[in-house]
Amino acid sequence: MNFLIVGDIIGSPGRTVLKEYLEKNKSKYDFIIVNGENSAGGFGITSKIAETLYGLGVNVITTGNHIWDKREIYPYLDSESRLIRPLNYPKGVPGMGYGIYEHKNIKICVINIQGRVFMPEIDSPFERIDEALENMKEENPSIIIVDFHAEATSEKIAMMWYLDERVSLLYGTHTHVLTADERILQSGTGYITDIGMTGSFDGIIGTEKDRVLEKFLTSLPQRFEVCETNLRINGIEANIDEKTGKCISINRINLSIDEI
Repeated sequence: MNFLIVGDIIGSPGRTVLKEYLEKNKSKYDFIIVNGENSAGGFGITSKIAETLYGLGVNVITTGNHIWDKREIYPYLDSESRLIRPLNYPKGVPGMGYGIYEHKNIKICVINIQGRVFMPEIDSPFERIDEALENMKEENPSIIIVDFHAEATSEKIAMMWYLDERVSLLYGTHTHVLTADERILQSGTGYITDIGMTGSFDGIIGTEKDRVLEKFLTSLPQRFEVCETNLRINGIEANIDEKTGKCISINRINLSIDEI
């Protein structure tokens, strides 16, 4: 099966370039996953935006620490299985950390976990993903894909080895910088440290640069705004064998809106 996995969508500019890409390329893919935690003005997601993304052909939306920025999304998280939040938040918070989706008679599991290095201290992603993998054994999905929303490369690589042979694909999000270290382990588990971002590349990881520079120079709080020029889409195309669950290939996507 051919998967399209798109890096963090940054506000309206990110949604614009995603729409352009999917209108021209959607037919190439069997299943589409995007990270939408920054899709509402750079901070969080709304139910309206989620529905818009589904309308474009997106099958599953993963998120990260910014999922809680818009309180209106909390009830929606409990009612919409296609929008997932990091699994390792304390039990009892809104939403689910993974979903199993039947698509073309294939069971596909998408798991969302969040790192703890240089990020808020929440439950261990290692322990919680162990629980999830154990709990889904009865459903026995053919393909398991993990979005690891984390800051530290070391933590992501540690998770790669921890999940070696147990998942089809592990990819990183959060830093907004596309890395060039895609690989497939001997077991067939695919990996890339970060799939980048989808939005403006004229700012600082999607945000207007002047506000960010002012914060670095003065240490004073700033109201960040989404940058709107030089739009690009980042992500990966991954081919996964639905019979074995092994990753066959990973190809990076890094295209300007004019190159689409």
